[in-house]
Amino acid sequence: MQALEAIAARRSYRGRFAPVPVPREHLKIILQAGLDAPSGCNKQTTSLIAVDDPALMRCLHAVIQPPVGETAPAMICVLTRRLIAYRDRCFAVQDYAAAIENMLLAAVALGYQSCWYEGHITDTDRIGEKMAGILGVPPEYELVCFLPIGIPLEQATMPKKRAFEDRAWFNGFPAAPDGKKP
Repeated sequence: MQALEAIAARRSYRGRFAPVPVPREHLKIILQAGLDAPSGCNKQTTSLIAVDDPALMRCLHAVIQPPVGETAPAMICVLTRRLIAYRDRCFAVQDYAAAIENMLLAAVALGYQSCWYEGHITDTDRIGEKMAGILGVPPEYELVCFLPIGIPLEQATMPKKRAFEDRAWFNGFPAAPDGKKP
């Protein structure tokens, strides 16, 4: 699959997955795609843990509430270290966001679907910390996201997107209907 086809085919898949293991060689390709992402000042703040052991998956899913991605045969846990990259700037969020997008595209290119689960993982209920504890993650890392990986059993649907011309322009922001720039 070409890069632009993978971008067009990627969806946030929240459905059920086929009970088919994801081969390790495919997980390695997906992980490498994440590691190949750009990183602010090359600090490489993102690290990854692929999980495909069914018993370990059950332990992780026992702490993920509400339950999401529980039928996936594999998951990738995204870790970050919040390092100062330039002056007082930390690019950890940008680093792991780029890694996640690369992995989502690689998963689609290999015939899988996934979803970026971050919000309730990093919320006040501290699910990411519980998952990190299960995985033996050192305290200088934060588990910020997980991606369930598997073959979708349902058709991934495309959300309604605003029109191109409502969100992308050439040579400046468009003028308001009265001809004035906002």
